[in-house]
Amino acid sequence: MRPRTLLAVAALCAPLAGLSACGISPTDVEDKGAAPTIHVPPPSKTIFLIRNGELTKEPADVENDTVGSLLGALFAASTEPLTDGRDTALRGFALVRIKDSLNPIRRDEVQLPRTSTLTVYIKGEGTLSKLGKAQIVCTAQQDAAFEEVKIVRENDDRPSTSEGRYICGDLK
Repeated sequence: MRPRTLLAVAALCAPLAGLSACGISPTDVEDKGAAPTIHVPPPSKTIFLIRNGELTKEPADVENDTVGSLLGALFAASTEPLTDGRDTALRGFALVRIKDSLNPIRRDEVQLPRTSTLTVYIKGEGTLSKLGKAQIVCTAQQDAAFEEVKIVRENDDRPSTSEGRYICGDLK
């Protein structure tokens, strides 16, 4: 090889040799266990009934822990005789359907944080008490996806009426 070529090759190899000898010795890979993860527990298979005039969590006989099945069990309990001092404020009311509205709100082309409202449609005569509303809202909000619960009463001979929007903490 010519001296010029050797000089060029040496000039190219010098920085590479410098990188490999930077003064930090290599270490072996150490296994420190699984990566950290977040575990969100599923909603429980419980409904809210009334005992001694206050809300109480009671086990629900449902196949799955979806909000629809839990609310179905809650309203089914209002048609049965309850024992052990348990009661319900939903006697005379029936669950018609539920609607989840998980909507990102848009204003001036800016997407705001998502809000989630569960709308519970009911039928029945009489006044829905605060404890009845609390039973519905607190049972539904065991699923953390719902920020608030809207209750709408459907009427046979007149338009539907809103019973309001609630969060469980406001009704306890």
